[in-house]
Amino acid sequence: MQPFIYHIGTQGQPWGEAEKQQWLAEQRIKRSYQSDVLSQLSELESQFEVVQYGELDYQAQGFSSYPLFLLKSRNWQADKPLALVTGGVHGYETSGVHGALRFAKDHAAAYVADFNLLIAPCISPWGYETINRWNPLAVDPNRSFIANSPAAEAGLLRDYLLALGITPLVHIDLHETTDSDNSEFRPAKAARDGTVNTNWNIPDGFYLVGDSENPQPDFQKAMIDEVVKVTHIAPADEQGCLIGEPLAQFGVVNYPKKSLGLCGGMTAARFVTTTEVYPDSPSATPEQCILAQVAAVVGGLNYVRAQLSAKSA
Repeated sequence: MQPFIYHIGTQGQPWGEAEKQQWLAEQRIKRSYQSDVLSQLSELESQFEVVQYGELDYQAQGFSSYPLFLLKSRNWQADKPLALVTGGVHGYETSGVHGALRFAKDHAAAYVADFNLLIAPCISPWGYETINRWNPLAVDPNRSFIANSPAAEAGLLRDYLLALGITPLVHIDLHETTDSDNSEFRPAKAARDGTVNTNWNIPDGFYLVGDSENPQPDFQKAMIDEVVKVTHIAPADEQGCLIGEPLAQFGVVNYPKKSLGLCGGMTAARFVTTTEVYPDSPSATPEQCILAQVAAVVGGLNYVRAQLSAKSA
């Protein structure tokens, strides 16, 4: 694919404040966090405590304030392992948000006897409403799960988990890879950073991103085996890669999550993965994409529960 020159900035020069403001001025509200996400939380209050862990104030940027909520299972017990499910780190990745909510609605009850559950369905509500990867400051939350985070979306959740003082055993972070990565977000990132994008691969199908420092291949396989019942798994490209990374196993590549500041690296969870659904595939519907996210969570929790049961036997 030929390099795509983004319409903001000067090629080879990182954005300054003027370019970031130009980008922000182009952003528009396209859907409702209140209607699509928050309205569903009250339906879950019988199973979960609805916890507000922070608020994003983007009034100075011409938008509004966004309260941030997570779902905390009610039968919380100190001796049970913690499973964390996160969605909407990138707000434009729709099935991650709705997959987290669907799991909470339809499947969480099957796991609360064995796990304490935390579900943060929409970490980046401004990104959800404007269908964006970044926040209004042109910062990617999923490179910002670090101390003194430049993205409040990442920092507020990280701070909540640190204050909770419990290391999750499981963390499943729900994402998508979309065609807009090539038409918008990769060119925009190259323009913002003053670089040239060289990876244009969009895998056709579902895949997982494990942690290169803690890959847990059997855990990853259990999720792939469950997802394949719902949608197809992305094949490797001609170089044996997905999104420019060597295939670690069928449907899985690995990243150094902690050093990259990824959501999946913000805790020391033993079992960690990032899902990647492909909603633009002609072979997948929006409903299949949501169900694939749910299947990944179910497959992962079933695997860990079986491991715990075998260990205690």
